[in-house]
Amino acid sequence: MAIIEITDLNEPGVDVYSSLTEAQLRNRLEPERGVIIVESPKVIHVALDSGLEPLSFLTERRHLAGDAAPLLERCGDVPVYTGERQLLAALTGYKLTRGVLCAMRRPAAPSVEQVCRYARRVVVIDGVVDTTNIGAIFRSAAALGIDAVLLTPESCDPLNRRAIRVSMGSVFLVPWTWLDRPVEALSELRFKTVAMALTDRSVPIDHPALAAEPRLAIVMGTEGDGLAPEVIASTHYVARIPMSHNVDSLNVAAAAAVAFWQLRAR
Repeated sequence: MAIIEITDLNEPGVDVYSSLTEAQLRNRLEPERGVIIVESPKVIHVALDSGLEPLSFLTERRHLAGDAAPLLERCGDVPVYTGERQLLAALTGYKLTRGVLCAMRRPAAPSVEQVCRYARRVVVIDGVVDTTNIGAIFRSAAALGIDAVLLTPESCDPLNRRAIRVSMGSVFLVPWTWLDRPVEALSELRFKTVAMALTDRSVPIDHPALAAEPRLAIVMGTEGDGLAPEVIASTHYVARIPMSHNVDSLNVAAAAAVAFWQLRAR
């Protein structure tokens, strides 16, 4: 491996960890040249297991023979930038999680048909923009039986650095892609859709008809306003989570976890 000692914040090759914005890393104009940043040894191992290509590492010097060692051995000749904790914190703007970052090639997004081909339960994330919520939804999806995740273009990028960290690498475990068509288009793939919303036609989330659906897409809305009326009107069902003490809603990530568990394929 090539160990490169960093003594200057302007060191060539480390701009992906410091000066490039999330939008620049994503590189919409040339997706095949996009880069993502993955934090902590555990999550980096998950990303590698899923087939992602490492481009470089950034690690504290003390982790070269510690937490980073198995990763560096696994990745062969990938450049490794290293330095003291204070310098790297100044470079990245925060303390490194477990002392290791990895720049990886952004994977190509598959088609909706590809990620849904064998799916029985999918979630549609419509306009959710908070990175923490996106990460938490992916973690629940991986744990609670969701086969695929579809995101509208207005939603936060799941490969945002914080979303990856919050998901503990679950964004690499659950197939996902962007849904650039209306939700009702999922009917073409033999899905029934259920909007999570409070309306006059909402049924309890434990309604037998929902559990009986062979293919179900659960549609979750934004943190503030929820789903748009036209989206709700386009779904086959509308469901609510029964609640106590006059509480009318949950955070979207919490609501997603409840919905995933109750509506999982039996």
